[in-house]
Amino acid sequence: MNKQILRLALPSIVANITIPLVGLVDMAIVGHLSDATAIGGIAIGTMLFDLLYWNFGFLRVGSSGQTAQSYGRNDEDACAAYLRHYVGIALVAALVIWLIQWVFVTGVMMVVPCSDEVAQFAKSYFFIRIWAAPATLSLMALKGWFIGMQDTVSPMATDITVNLVNIAASCLLAVYTPLGVMGVAYGTLIAQYTGLLLCAVILLIKYRRFLRPATRAKVTTYRQNFDLFIRSLCFMVVYVGFTSLASRYGDDELAVASLLMKLMMFFSFFVDGFAYAGEALVGRFFGAQDRPRIRHVVRLLWYWSAGMGLLFTVVFIVGGDACLRLLTNDADVLRLSHTYNVWLILMPLASTPAFMWDGIYIGAMQSRAIRNAMIAAAVGFVAVYAALFRIWDINALYLAYLTHLVARSVYLTVKWNKVYDSASRTSPLASAQEREHS
Repeated sequence: MNKQILRLALPSIVANITIPLVGLVDMAIVGHLSDATAIGGIAIGTMLFDLLYWNFGFLRVGSSGQTAQSYGRNDEDACAAYLRHYVGIALVAALVIWLIQWVFVTGVMMVVPCSDEVAQFAKSYFFIRIWAAPATLSLMALKGWFIGMQDTVSPMATDITVNLVNIAASCLLAVYTPLGVMGVAYGTLIAQYTGLLLCAVILLIKYRRFLRPATRAKVTTYRQNFDLFIRSLCFMVVYVGFTSLASRYGDDELAVASLLMKLMMFFSFFVDGFAYAGEALVGRFFGAQDRPRIRHVVRLLWYWSAGMGLLFTVVFIVGGDACLRLLTNDADVLRLSHTYNVWLILMPLASTPAFMWDGIYIGAMQSRAIRNAMIAAAVGFVAVYAALFRIWDINALYLAYLTHLVARSVYLTVKWNKVYDSASRTSPLASAQEREHS
């Protein structure tokens, strides 16, 4: 079983390493070509996309868990149906985003406290990157579908291509053209469509049989997708709220918070490699109703993810300052960041259970449980910050973020035995498809 876990996890880890590297390179380009104002502007611009795209997180999560369970039941018709279903939703959603882009960014910037200079950077960045929406959302759906098909090599190839193109194009356009720091937005735009083209080639070569016309399989995703949509809204409360609230403390504090979050997310992408393996394997074994293998794979996944959490705790203790110096040479930002390094050190072990449980529950397609866990996490985030921000300033924000991770971990840990017991019964998805096929 360890071999199966590593076969799925290692390609995801390799791919995920390149994902934060894009953000880190973008931040490093901006940090070295400009000042804290530009760093904050890119952070706010990225937050605008978080507000949009996290609402559609169900494209990746839903396609992964539901396809994995169909794969476990050897139901190729359902696998093909989920591919068409989620890519179709992605394209329709992208059209809607294009139509509302100006109203959206204007409305959000009216309530985000930041300087005029930061706001101008953010808007310029947003109105360039928004044209990548069809590619970005389609890639979310396709990545989830590949994982559900027990294939993490195809999303690895796609992610590596996207991110290398992004890094190369961003550096070239930002450093060697009059675009300046806005070159990072154009680099992302070019890279996203490059990735979509590669996915189309993979589908034609490797999964041609799943591109056939309509089959007898129908998908039943409305309840699950609604749960996952609510989960995404709660993620926004935390992650977008983190950036928005950090902006209240000034450009330098916002720059530090953005840099620390980049490093926190860098760690999460390593653990996500094992979480993706959990999505694929737990979903497959839930589809097959194989309880012994579910228990075995979950135990092994926890060993691997805990080891990763310990490793990064040591890395941040020993080299946290060095990591920050790679991202910026702004002396004021670096000096201020020393005050908050303790939060960076605490994050790996605090976040590992939350990230790992997410992958396991997604594979089990327990959408209600992960929705409720994220609701509890968002409430915890808001409550802690509201209670402490007057007496602890921005440290209350870092504690609130830590609290949301703990809340997710505790809730999903308590619920697991009930979820595991459900593997002995036919899942709602399987029952629905049996009714449709009869």
